[in-house]
Amino acid sequence: MRISAISYLNTAPLMCDFEHGTPEPGFEISYTVPSQCAAELESGIADIGIIPSAAYATVPGLVILPDVAIAAKHAVRSILLVSKKPIGQIQTVALDNSSLTSIALLRILFSKFWLTTPHFESAQPTLHSMLAEHDAALLIGDPALQVDRSKYLTWDLAEEWIHLTGKPFVFAFWAMTRAAAQQAPANLATIFQQSRDHGLQSQNLAAIAETWSQKLGMTQAAVVEYLTENIHYYLDDACLEGLHLFYRYAHECNLVPAVPELHFGEPKPAML
Repeated sequence: MRISAISYLNTAPLMCDFEHGTPEPGFEISYTVPSQCAAELESGIADIGIIPSAAYATVPGLVILPDVAIAAKHAVRSILLVSKKPIGQIQTVALDNSSLTSIALLRILFSKFWLTTPHFESAQPTLHSMLAEHDAALLIGDPALQVDRSKYLTWDLAEEWIHLTGKPFVFAFWAMTRAAAQQAPANLATIFQQSRDHGLQSQNLAAIAETWSQKLGMTQAAVVEYLTENIHYYLDDACLEGLHLFYRYAHECNLVPAVPELHFGEPKPAML
């Protein structure tokens, strides 16, 4: 089965068994950015992908692998609006073009809560060039973690969402095509859940921290803190509530065509 994955720090625990063990024969992994994972599922290049939540509402025929997500129940640190001006004075925003969900979340925050309508423009995720031509910039993933927040006004989008709605925010989850689901082994969800569980074990977190601290210029302690305190890796009932609310708001803001029904690859959690 062809897996489309993301080469960000926050996905490292999810890929533990696939990169450092062999959970089952027959998995082929490629790495890309979140928005491209969804495109590869839609085009048939991949069978399974960790897709932005927003993409699930626009790509037909997908099935969710239960209980695994990239979510936040507190500040997430890696999804930031970085600005030279206060919210009410922002007229133009450069958008990191690698994420569909973060862009949708930002538009929802501006439309429903901040009540302003800036102009949005897609851009490469280089903060200096983004802010050279715009009042603010949306950065996601590793570039956001590297921002010197003492130099700018910043808003953690997950923190803003949680404060304003009282719900967690789900950024991404594993999904697969219906064709792949029909041919998948019965224990497929367990394979992905166990890989996450192994990735969050202390010895494996230490190994991830050692590798990624050098890549990102962060201390190993900061990497572990980010993975254990800022990222929530479970698609639990509270996260499903937040996901449904996100889809409802996204539909009301004309960002997705409809509020999608959630289809799971195995018996789904009790809530939805």
